[in-house]
Amino acid sequence: MFGNPLAISKPPTAIIFAVTSANHNNTRRNPLSLYQRAMMIQDFSRELELPSYVVPIDDIGQSPNFASYTLKKIEVETELKVSLTTENTIVLCSTPVANLYLKLGFKILPVEKVPGNKLEFFAKLPWEELEEIVLKRKHSKQNGNDFEKTKNPKNDLPKSFEEFLSEDWKQLDPASIRLWKDYGLFEKVDMLFADTLIGDDGDLTESRDYNTYVREMDEIAELKFHETKPFVKPGRIGDIGCAVGSWIKLVCSDQNYLESDFYGVEIARHLFQICEQRKENGEFINPNVFFLRKNAVSGLVFPKLSMNTIHTSSLTHEIESYGGRDQLISFLQNRFEELVLGGVWINRDVVGPEEGENEVWVWMEEDSSTNFSRSPEEFPNFKEYLDSLSTKERFFQFQRDFRKEEGYVLRASLFYVDGIEYHRMKLKDICEYISKKDYTDNWESEMHESFCFWSFNDWKKNLESIGFRISPKSSEYRNEWLVKNRYEGKVKLFTSNSDNPVKKEDLIPLDFPVTHMLLLAEK
Repeated sequence: MFGNPLAISKPPTAIIFAVTSANHNNTRRNPLSLYQRAMMIQDFSRELELPSYVVPIDDIGQSPNFASYTLKKIEVETELKVSLTTENTIVLCSTPVANLYLKLGFKILPVEKVPGNKLEFFAKLPWEELEEIVLKRKHSKQNGNDFEKTKNPKNDLPKSFEEFLSEDWKQLDPASIRLWKDYGLFEKVDMLFADTLIGDDGDLTESRDYNTYVREMDEIAELKFHETKPFVKPGRIGDIGCAVGSWIKLVCSDQNYLESDFYGVEIARHLFQICEQRKENGEFINPNVFFLRKNAVSGLVFPKLSMNTIHTSSLTHEIESYGGRDQLISFLQNRFEELVLGGVWINRDVVGPEEGENEVWVWMEEDSSTNFSRSPEEFPNFKEYLDSLSTKERFFQFQRDFRKEEGYVLRASLFYVDGIEYHRMKLKDICEYISKKDYTDNWESEMHESFCFWSFNDWKKNLESIGFRISPKSSEYRNEWLVKNRYEGKVKLFTSNSDNPVKKEDLIPLDFPVTHMLLLAEK
């Protein structure tokens, strides 16, 4: 016992189970939903002689006030009927959060504590236990000992998951094992830990400013809707990477789709929660709108041959950027499997230029700089530092940062033609820069993303190899707003018939290439 001396004048009357991170599920840290965790606790509690209550506690991140927040949340969730104080409560805890309750004056009954006078614990955290089990299972598969194929020498039957990991499961209560078996949760955990696209808390990237991102998604929803509406087929309509549900909201309001069913799929936890809230607020006219928190890369989202229309927007480049080529190909194949014959996948995204490997000469303006050789440390934040740079200065920062963690090297050579400075590089590299140079508020996140890995023809060839037919109504195009507001006056592109141009006449002006595509892949 830690804290004040234990003085119990009467037997305990109840046990409160505070389920933390209750608003998280389908993540590595918390793969199970709240209702599944509550079921497991209630199953376990049947063996206790006291009544037990499950109270959900939302995640608030690392906070020194977590203990006091939990106490207040319990009071609110029980409609002010339960107030836990230092006089009426003993805290059972197996993690260092016990120290927060100790500071508030609570008595602590430590569980799985390291011997000694300090509140230190020897048990792994739950997700650490899961990760160890998954890694052990993966290692066994790699060595040809998959539990599904390994024979039990006693009865010649396939070993069960529990037998295969018998040492790990000895630490689990039977109630936990029952839930995991009955709901088939092993495969789900395998998927979560094998997926390179999402982080521990279920997001594509930890560096994204979601307030900015959500605002941008709503602002361009009308554009997406009008561009794709002529090609949406009624029936079962899925929007993968639906963000905050803006596209679905517009389509389901159209009279042509009143009898259609809509399925929004979003893996990012923050965005999924907004979708659910919008549905609860009654923002979708069609009642048959459903949201799923699933990963569309590692497997099928919808049953095979079930969807009339699948829509994606600004998603496939993220799969390539964060997951790699193999996961992108897997994504394409999964969409083909899900469509009915005659169904269509509408893919709206950025696209690279044809012949992107060709080298071009680039002029960049440098008169807009207000930096005066100051380092990033001399600014309140990195955005203000980037905003102080001219187009040329910002390019050098981009050259250092772009896909650095992925090992990409952007090579550029300096040339002077008639005394004017130019930089020679691949066409796709300068297209990557001009497409991202103005996103200074999300710079770190943008530096991971590749837009120009495939040209429009590359896309068509890869989809046709899977079995898709590319509609002639598909198109690649240049966003003229970007050209007028972001590119002109900032960057100029040139080709040359000479490997070493020395006069201005040796350079041939080159128009800015295409930036986006609308790809209609039919089955």
